[in-house]
Amino acid sequence: MSLRVFNTLHRKKEAFKPIDPGKVRMYVCGPTVYDSCHIGHARSVVVFDVIVRYLKAIGYDVLYVRNFTDVDDKIIDKANQLGIDSTAVAERFIKEFYEDMDALNVERATIEPKATDHIKQIIQFIEQLMEGGFAYRVEGDVYFSVEKFEEYGKLSGRKLDEMEAGARIDVNERKNNPFDFVLWKSAKPGEPFWESPWGNGRPGWHIECSVMSNEYLGVTFDIHGGGKDLCFPHHENEIAQSESISGEPFVKYWIHNGFININQEKMSKSLGNFLMIKDVLKTYHPEVVRLFLLSNHYRSPIDFTEMAMDEACKGLDKMYALLLRVEKTMGIESTQDIEPGDFWQQFCEAMNDDFNSARGIGIIFDTVRKVNRMLDQYENSGSDQIKQTIQCGLADIRRTGNILGILLEKPAVYFDKKQTQVLEQKSVDPTMIAKMVEERNAARKAKNWKKADQIRNQLADMDVILEDRPDETVWKIDN
Repeated sequence: MSLRVFNTLHRKKEAFKPIDPGKVRMYVCGPTVYDSCHIGHARSVVVFDVIVRYLKAIGYDVLYVRNFTDVDDKIIDKANQLGIDSTAVAERFIKEFYEDMDALNVERATIEPKATDHIKQIIQFIEQLMEGGFAYRVEGDVYFSVEKFEEYGKLSGRKLDEMEAGARIDVNERKNNPFDFVLWKSAKPGEPFWESPWGNGRPGWHIECSVMSNEYLGVTFDIHGGGKDLCFPHHENEIAQSESISGEPFVKYWIHNGFININQEKMSKSLGNFLMIKDVLKTYHPEVVRLFLLSNHYRSPIDFTEMAMDEACKGLDKMYALLLRVEKTMGIESTQDIEPGDFWQQFCEAMNDDFNSARGIGIIFDTVRKVNRMLDQYENSGSDQIKQTIQCGLADIRRTGNILGILLEKPAVYFDKKQTQVLEQKSVDPTMIAKMVEERNAARKAKNWKKADQIRNQLADMDVILEDRPDETVWKIDN
């Protein structure tokens, strides 16, 4: 099955055929850097990280551009609140963005441009729009005239004559049409500005993505991505600007990811339920977060709940437990040279169906169960044939893990980190636990069963589970 992608532009799945065979040019809207990143940002970035990883894995040469909006009203407001320069605000939150995304195993884009580094190109782009009659000036501001672009609304399916100006639109009597949008904003006192033919000012939000995608990917490129909330008006406006100048299609495939809800409520600042990535990572392993974010199809909404996160945590534990069992049973052996097997092919079939990571994860769990059964057989028989089948299954699991950005740690390291995190959350001292285990072992040796049981019960009250083995007693936290 060849790759099929749901194209928002045509509202259906289509066979994926890039403009240049073997090469993919892709642009995804990055963050406006005025605050810490929340879990909604994480979903979009992780989704497109996986898409890029998969495209590379099946042989495409991917040129991936993800921008930073580093000049904006929100950044200026934050700078005024903090009493610092807006550039300092942007740099602070770009740094924090990288810290969050590095923690989530997100690979860097090929090019990560900033709007403020492209002011010259933005001004030239606006001049071309004005020369073509698509934009007009009102004192120091410049607006795009949506009525001049006949196909306005084709991405979102909205018709201009049926739309009403609403919350997403800046209603302004200076504009010819309520849906006209600003290309260049005149500077207010105390705001950052650049010189332009229309006076000192700064670019509007929509223009920067048209300019930077054109700069690095050309007039027409393969994939443009972002959250569903960007479909209108941001992406609609990008199309209008870009195609007005070029007369060519702007993007071949539009991909939009769904929203994250928090306990079945829309995430919003008014409800106070914004979850920052850095706070989520204090409770959950980064790979647990990734597994959760990919557990629903990227176009579907996903609900962040404690139950959902616990399920993701248990699921990842099962995967790592298999890897640890294989190591203990068969030793650590490289799987890099093993050819892809049936499990990998099944995973690819899932991903070829519009990057269906949810179905792909289900295939991984099936594979984990099958390999565990084969390990039971191997432990009884020592069969070389079963061993080879296990190694092939393990290689496929690792391949899928590399696409999803999980199973990247050594199993022992993963479980050590997990235990340390749980101990910190429960404020439990591991040294004290080790001492209590020693005391219990001494009591058992002295056949003081009452004291041994008493210590076991004390540990159980602390959620510490003991496992008595022939040569030692090991403990773990029940989370």
